[in-house]
Amino acid sequence: MSARRSRMRRTRKGRGLTIAARVAAVLLAAVLLVGSVGAVSAFALVQTWLKDLPDADAPGAFEVARPTRIYSADGKLLARLYLENREVVPISKMSSDLVDAIVAVEDERFYNHHGVDPVGLTRAIVINLTKGFGEEGASTITQQYIRNTILLDERTEISLARKVREAYLAMELERRYSKEQILEMYLNAIYFGEGAYGAQAAAREYFAKSAKDLTLAEAALLAGLAQAPSRLDPYENPEGALARRGEVLADMHRNGYITASEYEQAMNTPLKLKRAKAPSDGIYDAHYFVAHVKKELQAKFTPAVVFKGGLTVRTTLDTRLQRKAEAAVRHGIGTSGPEGALVAIDPRNGYVKALVGGRDYHKNKFNLATQGRRQPGSSFKTFVLVTALNEGMPPWFGVDSSSPAYIPTKPKPWVVGNSEGSGRGVISLQSATAASVNTVFARVTWEIGAEKVAKMAKRMGIKTKIPALPSISLGAANVTPLEMASAYGTLATGGIHHEPVVITKVTGPDGRVIFEAKKRGKRVLKPEIARAATDVLRGVINYGTATRARIGRPAAGKTGTSQNYRDVWFVGYTPQLVTAVWVGHLKERPVLVNGRRAFGGTVCAPIWAEFMRGALAGQPALEFPRARTPKYTPAKFHIPVSRPPSVVGLTLAEARGRLRGHSFVIEYVYSNSPAGTVVGQGARDGKMVLRVSKGPKPTSAKPEPPTDPGTDPGTDPGTDPGTDPGTDPGTDPGTDPGTDTSGTPTP
Repeated sequence: MSARRSRMRRTRKGRGLTIAARVAAVLLAAVLLVGSVGAVSAFALVQTWLKDLPDADAPGAFEVARPTRIYSADGKLLARLYLENREVVPISKMSSDLVDAIVAVEDERFYNHHGVDPVGLTRAIVINLTKGFGEEGASTITQQYIRNTILLDERTEISLARKVREAYLAMELERRYSKEQILEMYLNAIYFGEGAYGAQAAAREYFAKSAKDLTLAEAALLAGLAQAPSRLDPYENPEGALARRGEVLADMHRNGYITASEYEQAMNTPLKLKRAKAPSDGIYDAHYFVAHVKKELQAKFTPAVVFKGGLTVRTTLDTRLQRKAEAAVRHGIGTSGPEGALVAIDPRNGYVKALVGGRDYHKNKFNLATQGRRQPGSSFKTFVLVTALNEGMPPWFGVDSSSPAYIPTKPKPWVVGNSEGSGRGVISLQSATAASVNTVFARVTWEIGAEKVAKMAKRMGIKTKIPALPSISLGAANVTPLEMASAYGTLATGGIHHEPVVITKVTGPDGRVIFEAKKRGKRVLKPEIARAATDVLRGVINYGTATRARIGRPAAGKTGTSQNYRDVWFVGYTPQLVTAVWVGHLKERPVLVNGRRAFGGTVCAPIWAEFMRGALAGQPALEFPRARTPKYTPAKFHIPVSRPPSVVGLTLAEARGRLRGHSFVIEYVYSNSPAGTVVGQGARDGKMVLRVSKGPKPTSAKPEPPTDPGTDPGTDPGTDPGTDPGTDPGTDPGTDPGTDTSGTPTP
């Protein structure tokens, strides 16, 4: 504190008159002059002006808008949300030169009055009465603060009534706070231009430094801006700003705050401006995560509280895992092409540890992780699996996998095909899950009921309303990656679901906790059902469509590829982390990677694996929760086996067409029927066998032709073990009319 300011503060007088009497006495002359009324009438008029004043004792009555700060779980500042760019700091962290400059130029008798300056007020009254009201101001620093806080709604009103109300509240403020406290509040409140409110924001906006580090010349320039920040903007009007700086320095010298030498040195200091680097939207890191946090805050608090309330928000984000997630998605989708999204959740408490909502937040703010509802493809089969297990169907239960499957929906059948074309005969539910066989899941869903599958998805964590249609078994209903990660987390915990959490605690500017997340989970599955499902889904990674997701520790999951390869997924989990990965385009079209069609197992599984290896590095490889074997009731299920049509008497070409989707082998035999005619149809070793005539037996024997495997044209028997066979939502008449559900995925 300067000697001048210390001396001036010691000269402050006692209060004497009551506040109401002071206001009346100071303004009585003005009222009498304006209206030529008597003293009694003047006092009565003043009393009417003082009605309906804001409560000066209300909590936060004199507070200014403060930014809300959002922090990660590891203490990193992620964002500042504000309507006014302000950082409130104590006066001890402001340059004393700035404090002196403000007092010298804005209110030189600040330390000697009690909120209203009688000398300045008298001068203003005379000038306003002779030259017109509004020609001369008389506002003290205290009055200016009142105008910018508790009377903000009246600040544009030019009237004697407003001045009376302002003066009254100014003296109320001085009665409650010290001069130093008032200066601190004022310097944190006033607007300095360029979107900067308060000394700290202004110091960073114009000089890229803290307010406590301002030089005398810099402090004088900022103090001068308060008068007309737009007109005197040093970036736009450096000459005007320097001229105003000179006036401030002259006032400081005249009032004894600086010496003649300091005045000359500051006057000769050239103007050097520099902005501090800061994001224009206030978000420093994890943009999509912050956007979701902001949405959550606005659901809990009013916009005024969120953007002006000075909240401190603690979140669940782990910045180390966030870096790993961003890198994994970037490596998986490349520098151009499709978008990618990733959500990682600790299933033990629902905390979202990492979230990637797209390729570039500044180019596309639509959050694909939380807002992007897309078809999950075969990754939705997990809910069919869990429902079937819960209903008593064992993993080893055999189901017909022949293709196509004709599900007897109304008004016409739902026709489902396998992406590889043919079926594999009767296979277990576990094998069908590992290989992602569409026809098996369509038949199981029809047997157990689509309503039960939809309810199970909801129980496990899917918030989107799922229609009770058979086609949901193959992912015909749209969901978000956040929902899928949350739902799969229910299996990781042995059947306990925790709602996704991004905000753990919110405190107000006074440090009081105003929100704290609940940590209670809810059991939605029996432990034995969750464990049985996990055992089946481990097979997807160990030997099924997601072998590229092997990470050297117990893990389970499911791939997904939607109709026409428009969305590819992998959702997988360990006991301590569940992660959903989605890749696709904003405007839906087939996903191609390096010119080839993408599958969940070939694109998303590697992204998942890279992230999980990094995220779990150094953590123990935990086993999934143990549980007893469920009590299964296989006898209650009756899923019919499709009978292939008879093709005896048809040509081989005609037979191939009739048996499209069925797997068979061909044996050529001598027959009196024309060559190429099917003369017999049977089964051997679980496969259909067609006997095809090669004509009458010749008189001399010739070598037998080799057996033709007879695979349906277009089938690729060499399917990559990491390839997701894809999803065929089929032709369910209840499917959304905008969805192509006419068959298996095509390029």
